[in-house]
Amino acid sequence: QVQLVESGGGLVQAGGSLTLSCAASQRTSGAYAVGWFRQAPGKEREFVSAINWSSGSTVYADSVKGRFTISRDYAKNTVYLQMNNLKPEDTAVYYCAAKTTTPWITSRAAFEYAYWGQGTQVTVSS
Repeated sequence: QVQLVESGGGLVQAGGSLTLSCAASQRTSGAYAVGWFRQAPGKEREFVSAINWSSGSTVYADSVKGRFTISRDYAKNTVYLQMNNLKPEDTAVYYCAAKTTTPWITSRAAFEYAYWGQGTQVTVSS
C-alpha cells in the first residue's frame, strides 16, 4: 500500500508560479510511474503530467507543456510539479497518483493508477 500526500497548493495571480509536492509514505520503488491529474468544478479529471520513477522519462498534457515541469527526488521519495506562468484555466484540485504497472504508454490514463492522494487546491486569479 502506498499513501500519497500532496501539498503546495494555494491562491496565485495569473502569471505566477507554484510548486506542488507529492510525498509517499513508503518507498515508491515499486511504483512504475507517478502522475499528476487535475479536476476543475463541473469537469472530468484530466491528465497533467507523469514521470517514470526509474528512468525519469516524462510526459505532459499539451495544455501545460512548456509551463509545468515534473521531477522526482529519490532520497525524499517525493515527486514535484513546478508550475510557471499559471493561467485561470489551471484552477483545479490537483491529485498525484502512483502507477505500479507497465506500459509507459498508458501513463496518461487515470484508471491505470492504483494509488491516489487526497488532492490540493490550486486557484489562479485573473
